[in-house]
Amino acid sequence: MNKAGERLYNGIIKENPTLVLMLGMCPTLAVTTSAINGLGMGLTTTVVLALSNAIISLLRKIIPDKVRIPAFIVIIASFVTIVELLLEGFIPSLYSALGLYIPLIVVNCIILGRAESYAYKNPVIPSLFDGIGMGLGFTCSLTIIGLVREIIGAGEAFGFSVMPDSYIPVSIFVMAPGAFFVLAVLVAIQNKVKIEGEKKGKDMSKIGSGCSEDCMNCGESGCSARKFYDNSEKAETPETKKAAEEVSADE
Repeated sequence: MNKAGERLYNGIIKENPTLVLMLGMCPTLAVTTSAINGLGMGLTTTVVLALSNAIISLLRKIIPDKVRIPAFIVIIASFVTIVELLLEGFIPSLYSALGLYIPLIVVNCIILGRAESYAYKNPVIPSLFDGIGMGLGFTCSLTIIGLVREIIGAGEAFGFSVMPDSYIPVSIFVMAPGAFFVLAVLVAIQNKVKIEGEKKGKDMSKIGSGCSEDCMNCGESGCSARKFYDNSEKAETPETKKAAEEVSADE
């Protein structure tokens, strides 16, 4: 079982869904006009991601493989509906600001991706912390992007004025192009850190890699896909290899 800290670190740093894996770009670019919106969207996604991961992992031996994607969507949609109703009832201002992007969490590739690649193959506790880690990584990225855009584009941070009265806001940063500019700069900084680390002899290969799906050359002993590959290798005896070769020859 993977440690909780490892799953949190994986989601926030090593495989940050926004800055490393480049997933969930639609809400990232659309709702980060302010830090509050980015924080709200990130935390909403985190709740859905963590709970759906836990339930999918709990039901992984019950859900038939052929209908797993529809089953994932039903589970995710249930939590999204609950979260949407809670936001509408208790935080209507945030609900109005996020608008259509709350129900679109159902098809967010981060949530479906983690359900398919991790929660469906691992126990409940690691899956829960995997969801929390990925959600926090997504939240941090959205909050930082929203904060930068808000400061440059409006001279504010979390709704409070932080720039002098003489400052002239660069309004393009609270528009769609500003999201691309800020995201590009943050990704460039991450790449710069990676390059500098490699120059100093540090192993930076895992940052920005995600899963290469190359199980034969993978060194991640705790990876569920790697374990499946190892078990398959052990199960493949000389007799099974010979039988497979005979079938191929007949074909």
